[in-house]
Amino acid sequence: MANLHILISGGSGLIGRELTYGLLKLGHTVSILSRKPQEVSMPDQVNVIAWDARTLSGWEQEIEKTDAVVHLAGESIAGSGLFGLFPQRWTPYRKELILKSRIESGLVLAKAIEGAQNKPQVFIQASAIGYYGPSDAQTINESQSQGRDFAARVCQSWESSSAVIGVGVRRIVARFGLPLSIKGGFLPRVLFPYKMFVGGPIGNGKQYYSWIHMDDTVQSLIYLIENEENSGVFNITAPNPVTNSEFGRKLGDTIKRPHWMPVPGLAFRALFGEVADVVVHGQRVIPERLEKAGFSFRYPNIEEALQNTLSKK
Repeated sequence: MANLHILISGGSGLIGRELTYGLLKLGHTVSILSRKPQEVSMPDQVNVIAWDARTLSGWEQEIEKTDAVVHLAGESIAGSGLFGLFPQRWTPYRKELILKSRIESGLVLAKAIEGAQNKPQVFIQASAIGYYGPSDAQTINESQSQGRDFAARVCQSWESSSAVIGVGVRRIVARFGLPLSIKGGFLPRVLFPYKMFVGGPIGNGKQYYSWIHMDDTVQSLIYLIENEENSGVFNITAPNPVTNSEFGRKLGDTIKRPHWMPVPGLAFRALFGEVADVVVHGQRVIPERLEKAGFSFRYPNIEEALQNTLSKK
């Protein structure tokens, strides 16, 4: 694959940062759009460009020399509550921030691409498996219809924000599961009680977690960028989702801690409100289209994924 110039919004976030390093290792050129470029620490070869994620203010000139755009920008769904380990409640203000940050940034990127003389070959629109809404043991692929809760509405609006991108640009919607990383996101929040010897199932423990190793997250995005026959919706999850109880047992085994203290689902929801539903009610999502496209997972099973992730500094 020839050297590509890739523009990433949200490039300083958890996935964006790892994707940047993965692309650089392959010899690609990376530029990042950031609302706070002075706070972004990246290798010297990465071009960090200021934008407000709402208006065309000069950054759109970068589109003219870009082969691919990966749109990851958006306010965190879970937020950063007490000590950064607990989710923030979805207050009306938080809900508006979560929604607007996704819609406005998607709309302005689409506007920039539509106005460009030289358009990128591919546009990757981030979304999440929250699109499908909560489910029990039902296996969900990319053809499943949209859910009805707040997370599902956010995902639908997020995806729609860039849907106007027209002919000539290959558009991919990446519905992310739960990326495993010790550096942030889902795993450190789950890990903390196990380190304190009080880990255990949340609710009945039967809800499914559709996880994915961060290396597979990055490599799947690169695979979708580099392979021109891929377009449309892709679930970015491992092929073997596990229940909350199984995830907890494997996590406890990996760090040699017990899995024993249950957290009642009602208590968890009383503490954190509607955002708790993301954890208490799971989703059994599989990456059907990604596997059919020929992508090979390095970490298809949770045991090896946790061992590798937790061995990293």
